[in-house]
Amino acid sequence: MILNNLETAKKTAEYLLQIKAIKINPSNPFTWASGWKSPIYCDNRKTLSFPVIRTYLRQEIVKCIHDQFATPNVVAGVATGGIALGVLTAQDMGLPFVYVRSEAKGHGLQNRIEGHIESGSNVVVIEDLISTGGSSISVVEALREAGCNVVGMVAIFTYGFDVAIKKFQDAKCPLVTLSDYNTIIQIANENGIIAGQYLETLREWRQQPEIWGK
Repeated sequence: MILNNLETAKKTAEYLLQIKAIKINPSNPFTWASGWKSPIYCDNRKTLSFPVIRTYLRQEIVKCIHDQFATPNVVAGVATGGIALGVLTAQDMGLPFVYVRSEAKGHGLQNRIEGHIESGSNVVVIEDLISTGGSSISVVEALREAGCNVVGMVAIFTYGFDVAIKKFQDAKCPLVTLSDYNTIIQIANENGIIAGQYLETLREWRQQPEIWGK
């Protein structure tokens, strides 16, 4: 798991906090779909409503692909969070685009991969957020089952959980992110978005998120 570069990480963090795509509220924790209690919540879909930020993220993702990976043949987005930025990235790079569902449709053609892709294609996957990594790796596996070579994944943000790091290592899938949890907390603290007394709470949650708040 690689952070693209510190300057990008800080600028991305500033943008996400500015538009409240990331909300921090240790005194009134959020509940994730997994049931985990969390003092932080990330909704990167909000970036699509801000052209300047949307453009910045697309440009940085394209740079990241050029810097970290061999030029792919296809860009794939993880449904649903990675679809829009994946399309923008593919358009910028002049490449075909597909997206991958969390599971195959229960009707019609019952596709899991939507769009046209050839076996043997070199694919880079675009994701908005990495939490435990399970759904992201499932997409990688689906593309590999279709005969594709997944060169890597680029995401806007990662919490950096150990469980996610291990899943990407086990899957032998390189992951590069524009920003991460530690950078978000640093920028939020420097800008007075979170009170100093909450820093330890945020660090404790990051160490054992599955049991925090129970």
